[in-house]
Amino acid sequence: MTVHNHAVVWVDHRVAKIFYLGLEAVDQQTVHADLENAHLHHKANTIGSGKTHDDPQFFPAIDKALEHCESVLLVGPGNEKTLLLKHLEEGRSAKGHTFHAEPCDHPTDKEIIALGRRYFHLGEPAR
Repeated sequence: MTVHNHAVVWVDHRVAKIFYLGLEAVDQQTVHADLENAHLHHKANTIGSGKTHDDPQFFPAIDKALEHCESVLLVGPGNEKTLLLKHLEEGRSAKGHTFHAEPCDHPTDKEIIALGRRYFHLGEPAR
């Protein structure tokens, strides 16, 4: 895989789709959270909140996958992108890395790549 300076990450509580953006090429990596349950349900009259516990290795695995990227755009539904943003900003000791988070529902992979290209002003690759 080629080392790219820019990445766009679509993240929710179960999966992070990482797209490394270059002028011509796009590489992709997926990081999955190791959760007890794939679906979250809460039944009435049961003990517990109905929430599954977070995978403590999920954010560090994403951070490792982004270690060579100088600029990262985080997108996704819910609060996970904001929590990941906080984790990345607190964990990075080297200056010069920029992170930004924006809300984004459930786009296709092509839409995520196009969003990243617009955000980083990379334009469309030559065909």
